[in-house]
Amino acid sequence: MILVAACCLTAGCQRRGDAAAPGATAAGAAQPASAATAGATRCLAAGDGYLRARVQGALDLDVDWPNSGTHCAGESRPAPPGIRVSFERTPGSAPDLLFVFGVRDVRAGRPARGTPVNLTVIIQGSGRIYGTLGDSRCTIDELTQRPLPEPSTFRVEARGFCTGPARAVHGEDSVLVSTFEFAAPVHFDDSAATGEVTR
Repeated sequence: MILVAACCLTAGCQRRGDAAAPGATAAGAAQPASAATAGATRCLAAGDGYLRARVQGALDLDVDWPNSGTHCAGESRPAPPGIRVSFERTPGSAPDLLFVFGVRDVRAGRPARGTPVNLTVIIQGSGRIYGTLGDSRCTIDELTQRPLPEPSTFRVEARGFCTGPARAVHGEDSVLVSTFEFAAPVHFDDSAATGEVTR
């Protein structure tokens, strides 16, 4: 499913209809399937990864995913230059959500402010995909980086907001992620790792 989301972010997804008609169905915050499963999956080795977000519309929930039980991954992307960061919980969570943030104009080791974000939200196993279909609806307020032990890898922490909804690829409904904040590892390839590293 991460590949599907990446396709939406880089090439754009087609949807049917332009009207946003958010549903009233609420979905509870995701919970780990079990303590043992959650303990086996973690976002950052240091224990300080997370995703928090307020989601409204076709989904209505406060996402508060701690490091334990959250799978996160990040990498640089060449076109447009920036990073792609994804988050999902351990199997058995309900709803089974995948968030993918495509953040423009981010260089290795450098802070950023006011950067555009392309957001995709997938309800895995249902075929329901929501995307902003561009980076004009969401913005990173502030983004900071800290080097990790792995080569060309940084702990990226960011907070931001969306002023417009992510619309359904198939259907008329939408979701609005009004606020979000996260911390995750991001690996930069050699061509992207041109920023000044600060320790």
